[in-house]
Amino acid sequence: MTREEFENCVAACGPQIEAIRQAAHHLHESVNQHYDGTKPYGFHLDMVAEAMLRHAHSVCQRREDVPALCFGAWFHDSIEDARLTYNDVRREATRLGLNATQAEMAAEIVYALTNEKGRTREERANDRYYAGIRTTPYAPLLKLADRLANLSYSCRGSNADNRHMKEVYLRELPHFLHAIDAHATDPRLALPREMLEEINALLTI
Repeated sequence: MTREEFENCVAACGPQIEAIRQAAHHLHESVNQHYDGTKPYGFHLDMVAEAMLRHAHSVCQRREDVPALCFGAWFHDSIEDARLTYNDVRREATRLGLNATQAEMAAEIVYALTNEKGRTREERANDRYYAGIRTTPYAPLLKLADRLANLSYSCRGSNADNRHMKEVYLRELPHFLHAIDAHATDPRLALPREMLEEINALLTI
């Protein structure tokens, strides 16, 4: 899909996408979740969605997939952090106007991006977690958008936590990219080249 075609699809779905964004913001506010200690969590969700929307044209295959992509971006942490179940996610997607096929795709994306149970960062993002991402359409794209959002914020930040997380992302990058790269013929599992270049550029700052 060309960038223009994708942007036209996004524009056509504008009211639905805004409803998805507002619902995700409200959900995370309802569990009092914040980003970097002080910002509303919607700040992070918007960054992930913005990164996805800038790059998804190169992997998105059908205009019908756009609502599921947007839902996945804004709701990607809803199971992990906001206490929803898989079935809750499907119901919420349906409530927000996604049809059955779109709601299932959206729920599968969110489920794939939900960390495993674990005591450490490594245990939560284990081999099973990454295998789920590699086999779920559009999950690699959205995981990369999530990482780009977090990395962009860490590179701009000036506190010790921001500096520490930039070093963590730099150290993890080779394994992370290998782990989410499906090397598949299905373009829905691809990693946008321009997004990879943006991440590499940030890590050299």
